[in-house]
This record gives sequence, C-alpha cells and structure tokens, in this order.
Amino acid sequence: MSLFLSPTYTHTLHPHAHFSPSPLPMSILRRLTLNLRNPHRRRRLATVSAAVRQDTTLWTPAPLSEVEPAAESLFHVAIDVSDAPDLAASHTHAGQYLQLRVPDAPKPSFLAIASPPKLSLVRGVFEFLVKSVAGSTAEALCALKRGDVVELSPVMGNGFDISRIEPAEKFGTVLVFATGSGISPIRSLIESGFDAGKRSDVRLYYGARNLQRMAYQDRFKDWESSGVKIVPVLSQPDDSWTGESGYVQAAFTKAKQISNPLSTGAVLCGQKQMTEEVTSILVADGVSVEKILKNF
Repeated sequence: MSLFLSPTYTHTLHPHAHFSPSPLPMSILRRLTLNLRNPHRRRRLATVSAAVRQDTTLWTPAPLSEVEPAAESLFHVAIDVSDAPDLAASHTHAGQYLQLRVPDAPKPSFLAIASPPKLSLVRGVFEFLVKSVAGSTAEALCALKRGDVVELSPVMGNGFDISRIEPAEKFGTVLVFATGSGISPIRSLIESGFDAGKRSDVRLYYGARNLQRMAYQDRFKDWESSGVKIVPVLSQPDDSWTGESGYVQAAFTKAKQISNPLSTGAVLCGQKQMTEEVTSILVADGVSVEKILKNF
C-alpha cells in the first residue's frame, strides 16, 4: 500500500449554519494586505491553503481483472484486491461504496460495490456496475483494459441495515426499488441473502429506459429462485414491450398490495426523485420510515 493525498477534499458548511461578520482591527487588515501584495508570501499562503485542503485518504493500487459491457452505457468492472486482504475484508455489508481514482482523471469517483461481501473474501475481487458519462472519471475507467491499475480508497458507509427489517418472519413484505445503475448495490444485497425465501412477498421494481439499458438480466432467474419477484419497468419501451411502463413509483402505486404496513420493509437505491416519491407513498400507506433502507 502507498499513501497518497487526495486533491479533491472540500469542506462543506452545515446548511443551517450562520455566520455574522465581525470587523477586523485595521492593523490586522494592513498586515493581510501587505502579505497579499508580496508574491513570495502569496505563494506560501497558497501552499498552506492547499495543504489544508488535502486529506489523508489511504489509496490502494489494484489491477483491473475485467472491463466488459453490461448494458447500453453500463460496464461491468472487476478489480483484483487479492493483494490487499485488509481492504477486501472491510467490505462487510451490501450497499457499501468506495472512491476510485484512475490515472490522469481530475477527481475520484464514488462507486457502490455490486458484488456481495463474500466474493471479496473468497475470490479477492470487487465488482462494480459503472455508468459511462462523457468527461467523467467513470468514462475513463470504462476505457481501461484488464491489467491496468487504479487506486481504491477504504470501503465506506454502513450499507443497508437489514437488521431493521428482521427477523424475516416478522417482516414478510420487503419492497425493493432501483433505477439505472442503482441496481448495483441491490445486486449485492440480493446475492448476499436477506432471507428472501423466508418472506412472503419480496418484490424488486427495477426501472430503466429500455431493455438495452437494463443490466443483470442474466441474473434474474437466480434472483427469482432466491425468492425475489422481479418487476421490470421501462420508461421508453419499444412497441413489443408488454410489461410495466413509465416509472417504478407509478408501477408500484398501481399494484400496491401491501397487506400489513407494520410488517413491511423497503430498500431504495437510484434517482433522488424516485427515492423521495416512493418514500412518501410508503409512509402515507403506514410503512414506518425506520423500515425504509437506503445505503447513504
């Protein structure tokens, strides 16, 4: 492992913080003005300022073991972390994520880990579903080849807190919602296992523009055999599509079928509008907000 300093640290003020300006003594203002006029002091101040902005993220170099198309604009990326056992072992819950840097990219990209934690331990690999966006670090990542080296931060976040919808016998209904690349941590959850087979009603509402943009279709059969009913929802389907159309929140509203809100949990990942609207619908139907899980 080697230690690198991240160039992208920013300090964010609390949105409700307030600051009242207070006048500085003229003597201090004069000294500040003189300092800024002196080019050597300006450079020193700039150096100090840059050092303050830097963080101490531990970056671990790791080679790509696979970069393959997963769907239109989406790529399956696998990274070999077998030489970094501590990093691999730190992936303990579905829904966790990390930062990834690629050579010459201006800033790191946050990526949810798509593979289940057991894959990290058994095979020493992290898998991701990456959306290639023009000009982004993700696009640069998807253009790399097997063997190219990237840098990974430590695993972050607590993931989906499944303990809040356990035991399975008590929370028989679990409604899962994902849009686009938001299916990535949902894959990790399903393949980690959350006792879907012991629950009476587990549904995955998975939204994409069309079937060409819907990743992991080759896994649907296995997911359904584990107890997850999959409801694909296409916002721009072709004329041959006979399934659900529009947005996942509308498809769910049409179906509803929540037999007991008090024994219902939900898992959400995807577009902000979707997560907000689905949350509002569920809460209005009596589902406890504490039983609606997100990974951030």
